[in-house]
Amino acid sequence: MLGRVLKDLFASKVRLRPGPTAFEAGVEAYEAGKLAAAAEHFAGTLRAEPEHVRAHTYAGGIDLRTRRFREALEHFERARMLDPQNAECHFGAAVAHRELGANEAARECCETALALDPGLQPAHGFLASLNFPGPLYLEIIAMFHSHLRPRTYLEIGVETGQSIALARRETRAIGIDPEPKITERLAPSTSIHATTSDEYFAAHDVRAEFGGLPIDLAFIDGMHRFEFALRDFMNIEKHSTPRSTILIHDCYPLSRHTAERERRTTFWSGDIWRLVLLLRKYRPDLSVKVIGTAPTGLGVVRSLDPGSSFLRENYDAIVGEYLALDYSVLDAGKAGLLALYPNDWEKVKAILQ
Repeated sequence: MLGRVLKDLFASKVRLRPGPTAFEAGVEAYEAGKLAAAAEHFAGTLRAEPEHVRAHTYAGGIDLRTRRFREALEHFERARMLDPQNAECHFGAAVAHRELGANEAARECCETALALDPGLQPAHGFLASLNFPGPLYLEIIAMFHSHLRPRTYLEIGVETGQSIALARRETRAIGIDPEPKITERLAPSTSIHATTSDEYFAAHDVRAEFGGLPIDLAFIDGMHRFEFALRDFMNIEKHSTPRSTILIHDCYPLSRHTAERERRTTFWSGDIWRLVLLLRKYRPDLSVKVIGTAPTGLGVVRSLDPGSSFLRENYDAIVGEYLALDYSVLDAGKAGLLALYPNDWEKVKAILQ
């Protein structure tokens, strides 16, 4: 991950001219992978101009790549002092702090960087990994398949097939996506329907397609707007049993900027967090947890009731109520409101009894 972060962070913003300066020569050497030569050029630049912010930034980047983390931190801290509004400097300091084991300092610097530049792409994934250490969500989904051994599996939003490919060969799996771009190798018992989930449920007999069986396990990862996820939940629950499990992606947002209904950042979870709040309020009969797994949590809903009609009968009123909620409602206690649960498989298994 560190290599990718550094590549994104130190993309050149300098155009070389004939007869380059020491700094420009350093950038050229850096991009050519000649780190020792680049370091010499940046050191020369800083001897002549100790307050050259970009030279400190590049020198810090080289120190990170050569695992000289304390030296890197010195460069980034100096750059932060010289240019407090420079998001890249704060993010570089975050990376150095993390590598030195100072996770709280790393989180603080990363949050500052994102406050200054919400579009700083590598910082989002970095912060997610700080907030949610442990197995990533795809690894957790694979554990669900292995532990539950579902007879049937339904997935909404398959995209390239990365998650539906986790279904066991003996599991009957159905994937739904209006524009699937499958690149993964899928099991012979897996079928993909190129349609929206609303259209699929309106036109298909789900139990018949599963050979008369209910949905044992499902994963909702479609549109990043909560009312779509709510309809998907209602449709899946109707074809489930009390012992079925519904997984929901993107339930624990990273920040306000990445949790808006309109996509403004590359890293985006949308407002699925609203679905967790409404299920906990209007369906107290359900077991609702959100596993703290990167990048944005994984919801787990159990104790389903296929006969429940409350959400369907009150859909418009509920959607209106939760659309009116501002993200700031989570300020009262995000972890508690969204039922955050440890990313520890032994503890996760305890809620699957």
